[in-house]
Amino acid sequence: MPQKTLKNNFIKKIVKSALNEDLHPSGDITSNLIKKKKKISLNLILNEPAIIGGLAFAKQAFRALDKKTKFIIKKKEGSFAKKGTIIAKVVGNSKKILIAERVALNFMSHISGIATKTHHFVKLVKGNKCKICCTRKTIPNLRLIQKYAVRLGGGFNHRFNLNDEFLIKDNHILSTNIKTLVELAIKNKKGKKITVEVDNLSQLKKIIGLKFDRILFDNMNINNLKQGIRIAKKFYETEASGNINKKNIKKVAATGVNRISIGSITHSSNAIDIKLDI
Repeated sequence: MPQKTLKNNFIKKIVKSALNEDLHPSGDITSNLIKKKKKISLNLILNEPAIIGGLAFAKQAFRALDKKTKFIIKKKEGSFAKKGTIIAKVVGNSKKILIAERVALNFMSHISGIATKTHHFVKLVKGNKCKICCTRKTIPNLRLIQKYAVRLGGGFNHRFNLNDEFLIKDNHILSTNIKTLVELAIKNKKGKKITVEVDNLSQLKKIIGLKFDRILFDNMNINNLKQGIRIAKKFYETEASGNINKKNIKKVAATGVNRISIGSITHSSNAIDIKLDI
């Protein structure tokens, strides 16, 4: 599936919306107390080790209020940095910088948080030739940003929306026979990939040999997952999902599964602590 990219117009639009949220309807009444022409120089500093993400959003937040503001990047987007590292320097009108501060930090903290959590999972499966993937468990209207953060951390994107590919899940199967659904998807695929979710080996055996692309093993114990992969690997790409965490991911990866999808990397990542300071 082609990866969606963050275009400059998208970044400008979403940052503008975030600034409007902060400034409506009467602006920043506290920062208005500051002398208009006072200049300051501040550093963006990591308060914990992290993968850096969101620099373009921070830069846009500051420059949207004052194009003369200098945003000097010190660490590359997607790179790992230790606690105390200066990520970037911001130089310009004090009032404008203070107005944009929280929007800039919020974007960077969130993107860096997802990238860092993804990176941790990627490191845990290193050597198993297994991809770490995100899901659609994202904040509405922020999916593009969150999936971008996953890629920064070394992960891969699952489908972006409901028409990217066929994904036949358990609730679809409740309404119709699994084999019938798969056959209908094959008939209507028109170049789209087909993934079929199974939660037991009986379901897998009903569809094995049909011409689709991927088997998604959902919430299976390790023994059943191993059996399922042995049956399916000659025919399909394999994926595991459901309650996968840092404690069990090595065992899941060791089964030989091709992909592991983890909803928590987008819906439950902690924001990285970043400050703007002298």
